[in-house]
Amino acid sequence: MQWKIDFDKMQGLAPAVIQDAGTGELLMVGFMNSEALDKTLRTGFVTFYSRTRQTLWTKGESSGNRLQVVAAWTDCDRDTVLLRVRVLGEGKVCHTGTRSCFTQELPLGSALGTLLEQARAER
Repeated sequence: MQWKIDFDKMQGLAPAVIQDAGTGELLMVGFMNSEALDKTLRTGFVTFYSRTRQTLWTKGESSGNRLQVVAAWTDCDRDTVLLRVRVLGEGKVCHTGTRSCFTQELPLGSALGTLLEQARAER
């Protein structure tokens, strides 16, 4: 198959990047094994592989905040999956209760920070 994902690079797993299909917002990153990817593509709802519990879990099965797949892509190395989704339920994707898991800004070096501040001010 041309789309076959290379799960060997990460000992049977591949990162799965979750993006809102409507806004382009990056929502979360999880991991999939081949079974999780197969179930995701078959059912149309995102299923991950839990590295801590070592089992499959479908996002939103307990919270109701399910991720319905609109489009699925792989990168040029075929070792990462991008899933564009429609968020169902209350829209809280992160287990902390926020829409996105990416809420913690990291400090940047002074030169890069200054450039970003200038770019923000110019908007």
